Amino acid sequence: MTGRPAWAGRNYLLLTGATVLSGLGGSGALIAAAFAVLGAGGSATDVGLVAAARTVPLILFLLVGGALADRLPRHRVMVAANALSCVSQGLFALLVLAGEPRLWQMALLAALGGTGQAFFTPAAEGMVFASVSGEHSGRAFAVFRMGMNSANIGGAALGGALVTAVGPGWVLAVDAASFALAGALRAFLDVSGVPERAPGGGMLHDLRDGWREVAARPWLWGVVVQFAVVNAMVAAAEAVYGPVVAEEQLGGAGPWGLALAAFGAGTVGGALLMTRLTPRRLLLTGVLCVFPLALPSAALAVPLPTAGLTAIMFGTGIAVEVFAVTWMTALHQEIPEEKFSRVSSYDALGSLALVPVATSLAGPVQDLVGRTAALWGCSALIALLTAAVLCVPDVRRLTRRTTTGTVPPPTVPTPPTTQTPPMSPTHQTSQTPQEARTSRPSRP
Repeated sequence: MTGRPAWAGRNYLLLTGATVLSGLGGSGALIAAAFAVLGAGGSATDVGLVAAARTVPLILFLLVGGALADRLPRHRVMVAANALSCVSQGLFALLVLAGEPRLWQMALLAALGGTGQAFFTPAAEGMVFASVSGEHSGRAFAVFRMGMNSANIGGAALGGALVTAVGPGWVLAVDAASFALAGALRAFLDVSGVPERAPGGGMLHDLRDGWREVAARPWLWGVVVQFAVVNAMVAAAEAVYGPVVAEEQLGGAGPWGLALAAFGAGTVGGALLMTRLTPRRLLLTGVLCVFPLALPSAALAVPLPTAGLTAIMFGTGIAVEVFAVTWMTALHQEIPEEKFSRVSSYDALGSLALVPVATSLAGPVQDLVGRTAALWGCSALIALLTAAVLCVPDVRRLTRRTTTGTVPPPTVPTPPTTQTPPMSPTHQTSQTPQEARTSRPSRP
């Protein structure tokens, strides 16, 4: 087939296509859910509570999802999770379209969607890199994220426009359909070449084993702790304060959707950049690119007009995508493939742990100190935690490897350098911003 790289095989195309579909629906649905709450007479606190309701089950079930994904065929876990998300978003759409949705009903359906995401995320992390050869894995991941982020551009812009034109209910219905189509594509993945996994020692044994992998790497748990705070601040600013600022001072859902679309455009530019750049100091490069995440909160605190906010969101998207690619490259370089889903579930759990707290408290904090002070506080905490994690030696030292070999699971923390054991071919072919979203390189 002409017009595509030789390394982009059937599984890679199916995974990318499914992600584009779900990204188109999901980006608009994030806007629709917030404005559905506001349209039902809810306050900023209510918007935060619904956002927290989605995140709490995500946190509760992430570790279980990671352990299952290392035991069961990952594509089946992904399809089942997509089906659950389709049902939750479909019911949410019906509830809004029927009129007068209650807060507890929206929170319950958001929680159901969060449960689906908890099982999907760890399984998805192990799939993309497994669909391409090791020498092409970095470029393949960057191209994959270009497709995902391009979908976020269209989804956010279209979602904001549709919320204004036809209401949030129809946008949620489109999201439900996108989950159904994405799950159907993932059901056709060819996993005949995937070796059978040896039975483990039980769920608790697998979870303990995953924790040892995390605890043995200071660079890993250091960045996870950093993002526990960073993601919480981003979530409070963009899931709660952002829609309220847009509603009161920027003109409503349309301008906010445009700003989110600009972030998506920036991530496409960042992914394109990372198809050409191969920074040697992976985490040093990536963590330095987290500092710009403090800027959108500051822009909302001023608040800047739509043009200024959109420009900042675009630049932030570029920086976040550089972090995303370097972070995932580091993980797939250092973590054994057969334990990857467990480790990624701890990564996601730590990164999301404070999000429901932040979104739940965003409204009360705003009432206590004012929205402007709360947003400046978000910016300050992001900058402080990012500076702190640069003090971890392993973050500054971890280096991209160019040779292949084996990666033994570490038993003691060892600063990664160019002399660290090279990775095995199996490890090289394994791989999701979140958000993300959540996933963490993406938006929460």
